[in-house]
Amino acid sequence: MTDLDAYYKKRISYSLRGLQFAFDIGHTIFSSFEVDDGTDLLLRSLEPVAPPTRILDLGCGCGVIGITLARRYPAATVVMADKDLLAVRYARHNAALNNAPNASALGSVGLESVPPGPYDMILSNIPAKIGDLAIEQEFILGPLAQLRAGGEYWFVVVSGLNHLIPRLGVRNQLKLKEIKKRSGYTVYRLLRSRIEG
Repeated sequence: MTDLDAYYKKRISYSLRGLQFAFDIGHTIFSSFEVDDGTDLLLRSLEPVAPPTRILDLGCGCGVIGITLARRYPAATVVMADKDLLAVRYARHNAALNNAPNASALGSVGLESVPPGPYDMILSNIPAKIGDLAIEQEFILGPLAQLRAGGEYWFVVVSGLNHLIPRLGVRNQLKLKEIKKRSGYTVYRLLRSRIEG
């Protein structure tokens, strides 16, 4: 991508479950040195109840989560969304680079332009600096509403948000479970109830 893109910074490699990946990264895109520890922890912790067929990567950055899942579940359709259009450009490029034709990327502030659910699985490395209300509405309750009944939302947060996430779970009566903690990050799983109302 070096000849095609003035924003290009470097190519990073990543491996997971015997699969090898290469991600081209642009300047200013989140985690532009390597796959960040939070994303890595999320991907290594992920154990879905059932193989998903429709997946959303919310806040996809250069596409690490969505592309990794697209390769792990080649029969699934993966939508990647990010508010940063440069990130979307790189996510599209990286999907082709990693032979993941089942992954597509689009620009969207939160869920605004994302194709409506239901999704079997949603994943996110939740941005820490957007404020508590935006986290609750755009990255907890919004994605939950786009899951099918029994669907799973897996997300990772920096430890600084550990005061907020359990509180949101209690306040909204969510089926929230802490899955794993490591090096300043925590992975949570949120399930959409099969029977609501």
